[in-house]
Amino acid sequence: MTFKVRNLGIIFLIVILFSSCQRIREAYGGGQIDTEGQALTAPVFAVNTIAAASGPIQDYLALSGDIAASSAVDVFSDAAGRINRIYVSAGSQVRRGDPIAAVDPSRPGMEFVAHIVRAPVAGTVTALPAQLGMTISQAVPLARISGAGGLEIRLNVAERFISRISLNQSCEISVDAWPGEVFRGSVSEMSPTVDTMTRTMEIRVSVDNPGAILRAGMFARARIVTERREDVVKIPVGAMISRFGEQYIFTVDYSDPEAPLAIRRNIIPGIIIDGVMEVTQGLRPNEEVVIRGMSLLEDRSRINIVERLAPISAN
Repeated sequence: MTFKVRNLGIIFLIVILFSSCQRIREAYGGGQIDTEGQALTAPVFAVNTIAAASGPIQDYLALSGDIAASSAVDVFSDAAGRINRIYVSAGSQVRRGDPIAAVDPSRPGMEFVAHIVRAPVAGTVTALPAQLGMTISQAVPLARISGAGGLEIRLNVAERFISRISLNQSCEISVDAWPGEVFRGSVSEMSPTVDTMTRTMEIRVSVDNPGAILRAGMFARARIVTERREDVVKIPVGAMISRFGEQYIFTVDYSDPEAPLAIRRNIIPGIIIDGVMEVTQGLRPNEEVVIRGMSLLEDRSRINIVERLAPISAN
């Protein structure tokens, strides 16, 4: 009697496992199983795909800093005294020798002619700390004049990235004041030494300022392009699967338009930037690649393409 009960229990477990397997197959593509456990139809997997794009890809260093005038001169008075006249205001354009302020060096019981402080260079008055009536010494700046040398950003590059920086490297610049706009620049100077406290090297990036819409003092985000490759095949990095030391993707085979197949394809990845991956071998432009739903796929699995995503931008 015990033997029969045990056999009935085993048969019951087999029935449960059989029905569970059938439900799993049906859930992942409608596969059916006959009474002998043989598949009647192959499962069909729902996937999303994307076409492999062809175009440039570039690596970069992301840094940030403040925009400043590339040449700025503080204006000082040769005499101490009280400011009794100011000839300019912030934003004024001045030429070399134009008056900035008049300083009266007179003392109680002593009268002197006012000393006229003049602009040492031509440019724009970007700061004017001088105020009418205040008393100054020769060590106090009256104004700051930015020359016509343009704008620049001073950036600090970590020591481990110094080998990737060189003069005249191109740079993409963005500021919060102009969202969506990309300004251009290039590396104009590199410090000959590394700061031993911060382990960084200072560089200067000259900034193109079309329309003169950028201002000194703005916070800027800079991307210094360290490597650029043209006409590469690129796909989202999420399309690649890495297992057991291999990197592969699934492409779409339309030999039978009614039943497309997922074909496993080994690839060699290149540089990966912002979620976009270069494929150096194993894929051609415009080939359709599975981007979602590939975790259960095997070579030549049947698939149902639910959505075709827009290709990656060629720029």
